[in-house]
Amino acid sequence: MVAGGGVLLVVGGVSGCGSAEAGGAPVERKTFAFGGQTLEIDAGNTDIELVTGDVEGVEVTRQVDGWVFMGSGPEAVWKLAGGTLTLRVSCEAMASSCDSRHRVTVPRGLGVTVTDDNGSVSASGFSSALALRADNGEVTVRNSSGALELASDNGEVRAEGVSSRQVTAAADNGSVRLSLTAAPDRVEAVSDNGEIVVELPRSQGPYAVSAEADNGRTDVGVPTDPGSAHVVTARSENGEVTVRSAN
Repeated sequence: MVAGGGVLLVVGGVSGCGSAEAGGAPVERKTFAFGGQTLEIDAGNTDIELVTGDVEGVEVTRQVDGWVFMGSGPEAVWKLAGGTLTLRVSCEAMASSCDSRHRVTVPRGLGVTVTDDNGSVSASGFSSALALRADNGEVTVRNSSGALELASDNGEVRAEGVSSRQVTAAADNGSVRLSLTAAPDRVEAVSDNGEIVVELPRSQGPYAVSAEADNGRTDVGVPTDPGSAHVVTARSENGEVTVRSAN
Protein backbone atom coordinates (compact mmCIF):
# COMPACT_ATOMS: atom_id res chain seq x y z
CA MET A 1 0.00 0.00 0.00
CA VAL A 2 1.32 3.43 -0.94
CA ALA A 3 -0.18 6.80 -0.15
CA GLY A 4 0.85 9.99 -1.87
CA GLY A 5 3.56 10.09 -4.50
CA GLY A 6 5.36 6.90 -3.56
CA VAL A 7 6.07 4.01 -5.90
CA LEU A 8 5.44 0.33 -5.29
CA LEU A 9 6.95 -2.21 -7.69
CA VAL A 10 5.99 -5.84 -7.43
CA VAL A 11 8.75 -7.94 -9.00
CA GLY A 12 7.22 -11.35 -8.41
CA GLY A 13 3.95 -12.78 -9.65
CA VAL A 14 0.77 -10.81 -9.34
CA SER A 15 -1.37 -13.58 -7.87
CA GLY A 16 -2.72 -12.80 -4.43
CA CYS A 17 -2.14 -9.06 -4.68
CA GLY A 18 -5.85 -8.37 -4.48
CA SER A 19 -7.72 -5.20 -5.37
CA ALA A 20 -6.73 -1.77 -4.15
CA GLU A 21 -9.07 -0.10 -1.65
CA ALA A 22 -8.52 3.60 -0.97
CA GLY A 23 -10.94 3.56 1.97
CA GLY A 24 -8.38 1.74 4.08
CA ALA A 25 -5.40 3.88 3.05
CA PRO A 26 -3.84 6.57 5.27
CA VAL A 27 -5.48 10.01 5.04
CA GLU A 28 -3.32 12.89 3.86
CA ARG A 29 -4.38 16.53 4.26
CA LYS A 30 -3.34 19.75 2.57
CA THR A 31 -4.72 23.31 2.46
CA PHE A 32 -4.27 25.54 -0.58
CA ALA A 33 -4.63 29.33 -0.45
CA PHE A 34 -7.27 30.55 -2.90
CA GLY A 35 -8.85 33.96 -3.44
CA GLY A 36 -10.84 33.58 -6.67
CA GLN A 37 -14.57 33.34 -7.33
CA THR A 38 -14.56 29.99 -9.15
CA LEU A 39 -12.30 27.02 -8.54
CA GLU A 40 -11.42 24.71 -11.42
CA ILE A 41 -10.51 21.11 -10.61
CA ASP A 42 -8.62 18.97 -13.11
CA ALA A 43 -8.84 15.38 -11.88
CA GLY A 44 -7.92 11.95 -13.18
CA ASN A 45 -8.29 8.37 -11.95
CA THR A 46 -9.88 9.34 -8.66
CA ASP A 47 -13.29 9.87 -7.07
CA ILE A 48 -14.01 13.49 -6.11
CA GLU A 49 -16.29 14.58 -3.25
CA LEU A 50 -17.07 18.31 -2.95
CA VAL A 51 -18.43 19.98 0.18
CA THR A 52 -18.60 23.51 1.55
CA GLY A 53 -17.47 24.72 4.94
CA ASP A 54 -16.24 27.61 7.04
CA VAL A 55 -12.71 27.41 5.68
CA GLU A 56 -10.23 30.05 4.57
CA GLY A 57 -8.67 28.22 1.65
CA VAL A 58 -9.30 24.99 -0.20
CA GLU A 59 -8.87 21.97 2.05
CA VAL A 60 -8.13 18.61 0.45
CA THR A 61 -7.87 15.14 1.93
CA ARG A 62 -6.76 12.17 -0.14
CA GLN A 63 -6.43 8.42 0.16
CA VAL A 64 -4.45 6.43 -2.37
CA ASP A 65 -3.87 2.68 -2.51
CA GLY A 66 -2.52 0.32 -5.12
CA TRP A 67 0.03 -2.11 -6.48
CA VAL A 68 1.74 -2.51 -9.84
CA PHE A 69 3.60 -5.25 -11.70
CA MET A 70 6.39 -4.19 -14.05
CA GLY A 71 5.69 -0.48 -13.97
CA SER A 72 5.27 2.49 -11.68
CA GLY A 73 2.60 3.86 -9.41
CA PRO A 74 0.47 4.82 -7.78
CA GLU A 75 1.85 8.30 -8.36
CA ALA A 76 -0.34 11.06 -6.93
CA VAL A 77 -0.24 14.77 -7.70
CA TRP A 78 -2.04 17.58 -5.90
CA LYS A 79 -1.27 21.19 -6.66
CA LEU A 80 -3.03 24.51 -7.18
CA ALA A 81 -1.77 26.92 -9.81
CA GLY A 82 -3.48 29.67 -11.80
CA GLY A 83 -6.87 28.96 -10.26
CA THR A 84 -6.78 25.26 -11.15
CA LEU A 85 -6.52 22.50 -8.57
CA THR A 86 -4.94 19.39 -10.08
CA LEU A 87 -5.78 16.06 -8.44
CA ARG A 88 -4.40 13.14 -10.43
CA VAL A 89 -3.30 9.60 -9.71
CA SER A 90 -1.54 7.36 -12.22
CA CYS A 91 -0.51 3.70 -12.38
CA GLU A 92 1.42 2.64 -15.47
CA ALA A 93 2.28 -1.04 -15.49
CA MET A 94 1.79 -4.39 -17.18
CA ALA A 95 -0.66 -5.21 -14.38
CA SER A 96 -1.95 -2.99 -11.60
CA SER A 97 -4.76 -2.21 -9.20
CA CYS A 98 -5.03 1.39 -8.03
CA ASP A 99 -7.77 3.22 -6.17
CA SER A 100 -7.99 6.77 -4.86
CA ARG A 101 -10.39 9.34 -3.49
CA HIS A 102 -10.23 13.06 -2.78
CA ARG A 103 -12.50 15.15 -0.57
CA VAL A 104 -12.39 18.87 -1.34
CA THR A 105 -13.82 21.44 1.08
CA VAL A 106 -14.26 24.95 -0.33
CA PRO A 107 -15.45 28.24 1.23
CA ARG A 108 -19.19 28.84 1.11
CA GLY A 109 -20.30 30.75 -1.99
CA LEU A 110 -17.40 29.58 -4.15
CA GLY A 111 -18.31 28.25 -7.59
CA VAL A 112 -16.64 25.01 -8.68
CA THR A 113 -15.92 23.44 -12.06
CA VAL A 114 -14.72 19.82 -12.17
CA THR A 115 -13.47 17.66 -15.01
CA ASP A 116 -12.61 14.09 -13.96
CA ASP A 117 -11.05 11.82 -16.58
CA ASN A 118 -11.85 8.60 -14.74
CA GLY A 119 -13.84 8.61 -11.52
CA SER A 120 -17.09 9.69 -9.94
CA VAL A 121 -17.88 13.27 -8.90
CA SER A 122 -20.26 14.20 -6.08
CA ALA A 123 -21.21 17.47 -4.39
CA SER A 124 -23.57 18.47 -1.58
CA GLY A 125 -24.67 21.63 0.21
CA PHE A 126 -23.80 24.20 -2.47
CA SER A 127 -25.58 27.52 -2.98
CA SER A 128 -23.10 28.52 -5.72
CA ALA A 129 -22.87 27.33 -9.31
CA LEU A 130 -21.46 23.89 -10.10
CA ALA A 131 -20.23 22.53 -13.43
CA LEU A 132 -19.31 18.85 -13.00
CA ARG A 133 -18.20 16.41 -15.68
CA ALA A 134 -16.97 12.81 -15.47
CA ASP A 135 -15.64 11.04 -18.53
CA ASN A 136 -16.14 7.64 -16.89
CA GLY A 137 -18.12 7.76 -13.66
CA GLU A 138 -21.29 8.95 -11.97
CA VAL A 139 -22.09 12.60 -11.28
CA THR A 140 -24.24 13.29 -8.21
CA VAL A 141 -25.43 16.53 -6.57
CA ARG A 142 -27.49 16.68 -3.38
CA ASN A 143 -29.13 19.43 -1.34
CA SER A 144 -27.89 22.33 -3.46
CA SER A 145 -29.46 25.50 -4.85
CA GLY A 146 -26.92 26.98 -7.28
CA ALA A 147 -27.06 26.62 -11.06
CA LEU A 148 -26.04 23.12 -12.19
CA GLU A 149 -24.29 21.87 -15.32
CA LEU A 150 -23.82 18.11 -15.01
CA ALA A 151 -22.48 15.62 -17.55
CA SER A 152 -21.08 12.10 -17.78
CA ASP A 153 -19.81 10.29 -20.86
CA ASN A 154 -20.29 6.91 -19.20
CA GLY A 155 -22.29 6.95 -15.99
CA GLU A 156 -25.47 8.09 -14.33
CA VAL A 157 -26.19 11.78 -13.71
CA ARG A 158 -28.26 12.43 -10.61
CA ALA A 159 -29.50 15.45 -8.64
CA GLU A 160 -31.43 14.92 -5.41
CA GLY A 161 -33.17 17.47 -3.21
CA VAL A 162 -32.00 20.45 -5.27
CA SER A 163 -33.76 23.82 -5.57
CA SER A 164 -31.62 25.13 -8.43
CA ARG A 165 -33.27 27.55 -10.87
CA GLN A 166 -31.16 26.34 -13.81
CA VAL A 167 -30.26 22.67 -14.37
CA THR A 168 -28.54 21.13 -17.37
CA ALA A 169 -27.84 17.39 -17.25
CA ALA A 170 -26.47 15.13 -19.99
CA ALA A 171 -25.35 11.50 -20.14
CA ASP A 172 -23.92 9.83 -23.23
CA ASN A 173 -24.32 6.35 -21.77
CA GLY A 174 -26.34 6.40 -18.56
CA SER A 175 -29.58 7.55 -17.01
CA VAL A 176 -30.45 11.06 -15.86
CA ARG A 177 -32.45 11.44 -12.64
CA LEU A 178 -33.37 14.87 -11.33
CA SER A 179 -35.44 15.54 -8.21
CA LEU A 180 -36.22 19.22 -7.58
CA THR A 181 -37.74 20.74 -4.47
CA ALA A 182 -38.57 24.10 -6.12
CA ALA A 183 -39.95 25.01 -9.52
CA PRO A 184 -37.00 25.74 -11.83
CA ASP A 185 -36.75 28.41 -14.49
CA ARG A 186 -35.25 25.92 -16.91
CA VAL A 187 -34.31 22.24 -16.89
CA GLU A 188 -32.61 20.50 -19.82
CA ALA A 189 -32.03 16.74 -19.53
CA VAL A 190 -30.53 14.67 -22.34
CA SER A 191 -29.38 11.04 -22.59
CA ASP A 192 -28.09 9.22 -25.66
CA ASN A 193 -28.56 5.82 -24.07
CA GLY A 194 -30.53 5.77 -20.82
CA GLU A 195 -33.80 6.72 -19.22
CA ILE A 196 -34.63 10.19 -17.93
CA VAL A 197 -36.68 10.91 -14.82
CA VAL A 198 -37.48 14.48 -13.76
CA GLU A 199 -39.42 15.06 -10.53
CA LEU A 200 -41.02 18.47 -9.94
CA PRO A 201 -43.11 20.03 -7.15
CA ARG A 202 -46.69 19.62 -8.36
CA SER A 203 -48.00 22.51 -6.27
CA GLN A 204 -45.62 24.97 -7.95
CA GLY A 205 -46.65 24.18 -11.52
CA PRO A 206 -47.80 24.29 -14.23
CA TYR A 207 -44.74 23.60 -16.37
CA ALA A 208 -43.91 24.00 -20.05
CA VAL A 209 -42.79 20.44 -20.73
CA SER A 210 -41.21 18.96 -23.82
CA ALA A 211 -40.60 15.21 -23.44
CA GLU A 212 -39.20 13.14 -26.31
CA ALA A 213 -37.90 9.57 -26.65
CA ASP A 214 -36.67 8.24 -30.00
CA ASN A 215 -36.80 4.66 -28.71
CA GLY A 216 -38.99 4.48 -25.59
CA ARG A 217 -42.18 5.79 -24.12
CA THR A 218 -42.83 9.21 -22.59
CA ASP A 219 -44.94 9.95 -19.52
CA VAL A 220 -45.76 13.45 -18.28
CA GLY A 221 -47.55 13.51 -14.92
CA VAL A 222 -47.39 17.16 -13.90
CA PRO A 223 -49.69 20.09 -14.77
CA THR A 224 -48.59 21.59 -18.08
CA ASP A 225 -48.92 24.96 -19.81
CA PRO A 226 -46.82 25.82 -22.89
CA GLY A 227 -46.73 29.44 -21.74
CA SER A 228 -45.32 28.68 -18.28
CA ALA A 229 -42.12 30.36 -17.14
CA HIS A 230 -40.97 26.98 -15.75
CA VAL A 231 -39.52 25.26 -18.81
CA VAL A 232 -38.57 21.57 -18.77
CA THR A 233 -37.01 19.77 -21.72
CA ALA A 234 -36.21 16.05 -21.53
CA ARG A 235 -34.97 13.99 -24.46
CA SER A 236 -33.58 10.45 -24.75
CA GLU A 237 -32.48 8.68 -27.91
CA ASN A 238 -32.75 5.25 -26.34
CA GLY A 239 -34.74 5.12 -23.10
CA GLU A 240 -37.96 6.14 -21.42
CA VAL A 241 -38.65 9.74 -20.44
CA THR A 242 -40.71 10.49 -17.33
CA VAL A 243 -41.66 13.88 -15.92
CA ARG A 244 -43.63 13.43 -12.72
CA SER A 245 -44.64 14.97 -9.43
CA ALA A 246 -42.17 14.85 -6.56
CA ASN A 247 -44.90 15.11 -3.92
